[in-house]
Amino acid sequence: MNRFFDIPSDLQHDWFGLIVLHLREALLPVLGGLVLALPIAQLCVRLRWLYPPVLWVTTVLYAVPSLAFFVVLIDYTGQTELTVMIPLTVYSLVVLVPAIVDGVRSVPQETLAAATAMGFGPVRRYIQVQLPIAVPAIIAGLRVATVSSISLVSVGMLIGNQGALGNLLHDAQIYNRPELAWNSVITTAVLAVLLDALLVGVRLLLTPWMPSGSGTTRTRKEAAAR
Repeated sequence: MNRFFDIPSDLQHDWFGLIVLHLREALLPVLGGLVLALPIAQLCVRLRWLYPPVLWVTTVLYAVPSLAFFVVLIDYTGQTELTVMIPLTVYSLVVLVPAIVDGVRSVPQETLAAATAMGFGPVRRYIQVQLPIAVPAIIAGLRVATVSSISLVSVGMLIGNQGALGNLLHDAQIYNRPELAWNSVITTAVLAVLLDALLVGVRLLLTPWMPSGSGTTRTRKEAAAR
């Protein structure tokens, strides 16, 4: 068991340090993707003709293999965390944009008309009316994006030990220590499960009127494993 948590010194972090690094590299891209997806989704809702090309662009970018994305970025950002986080931010858009658009479009027209009659402008109506009602769809998208991002961070081990917990897979081969590979796989899986459960809890907290089993939209079906 001691060897399970005995992290090689070349990784420059202990086990808890790798967990913190992994969470940072995984969650910051999801947060960045959400910040980008909110205005993009609103534009797609207001300008319906814009949604198909936006969805096409995000889908094409999602189809680019992460390693190829890293190789292209290395010339500009070097072998750094940023090289890992930029592709993960882009990948999150293919999940978050449709989730937000679907959620916002599900708001009843009567609700929008009432908000307009109360003097709500487009921005205030979007923030105070549409987004709160779209919370279940948004959380469902965040769950998929978060779990996917946690998984993909490990690929960063191929560009200079930027894979956080994924770096353990590399060292497992170098030092012939299979327990490091088990550490990487198990810890990553546990992080994904815990964060998914946390997001479910956030959804329940924000939408207490909904049944506990709802809130998962077709977004989860659309997100393919990379």
